[in-house]
Amino acid sequence: MKLSVATVFATLSSVSAFAPSSMGIRSATQLEARKPFISGNWKLNPQTKEEAVKLAADISATVTDDSPDSDVALFVPYVFIEAAMASAGDSLMIGAEGVCPEIKGAFTGAVSTAMLDSVGVKWALAGHSERRVIFGESDEYINGQCLKLIEQGMNVMLCIGESESEYNQDLAGAVCAVQLKKGLAGISKEDMSRVAIAYEPVWAIGTGKVATPEIAQSVHATCRSILADMYDQETADATRILYGGSVTPESVDDLMKQEDIDGALVGGASLDAEKFGRIINFQV
Repeated sequence: MKLSVATVFATLSSVSAFAPSSMGIRSATQLEARKPFISGNWKLNPQTKEEAVKLAADISATVTDDSPDSDVALFVPYVFIEAAMASAGDSLMIGAEGVCPEIKGAFTGAVSTAMLDSVGVKWALAGHSERRVIFGESDEYINGQCLKLIEQGMNVMLCIGESESEYNQDLAGAVCAVQLKKGLAGISKEDMSRVAIAYEPVWAIGTGKVATPEIAQSVHATCRSILADMYDQETADATRILYGGSVTPESVDDLMKQEDIDGALVGGASLDAEKFGRIINFQV
């Protein structure tokens, strides 16, 4: 699906990425409406199976009866998936960091949805900025990943977000609109229950910079408005939108208090069981 510049800005005419939005403490009703989702993305870490098994076990141990009623997942390198599953037990889900939109054939090095599904994986990332920038994955390729995961009966976390240059030009909303509309093309309203969105400003990933809760909330509200335009308000209100980008134990509570922030996709801190455990056990 191709979008003209006019279409993108028409979508955004009713809501600015940085327009004032309803702020304040997330209510119990809002928590019940969209179950929080705390997730970690290990990326190209750790370096051995033994380290992965220990880290998964240590993180799993931080999920207790006193933890918030949240979904918790770790997105790990393919080679560690089954070992991490066995180590983590039932406390959290183990997902894949990506997938190939092809199901079989001459695609050396690729991993299909059927392969992942066969070992029990139910969630996979698509559209992470590092895949877009470093590996050149296009919106069309990312859309193929999303569609194939849904077709396989799995779930997808679609990652979106603007670069620092785009942020400085006040284009966060426009970039998110394009990436949402292209990434979700062909996914029905009924299948949106198996989609989560991760808003990750590229300028905050691995840099130590974190969007203020107010900025993150305003972009999340914009993304929800875009989803309402694509589908309807009911679907937009039901879709979980996570924040990612140098989330820390110190920043998570204020982020999770925002009414449109439904969780976190955590990079570096997910490699430290104590830090990630504190994020899992956020306080609002």
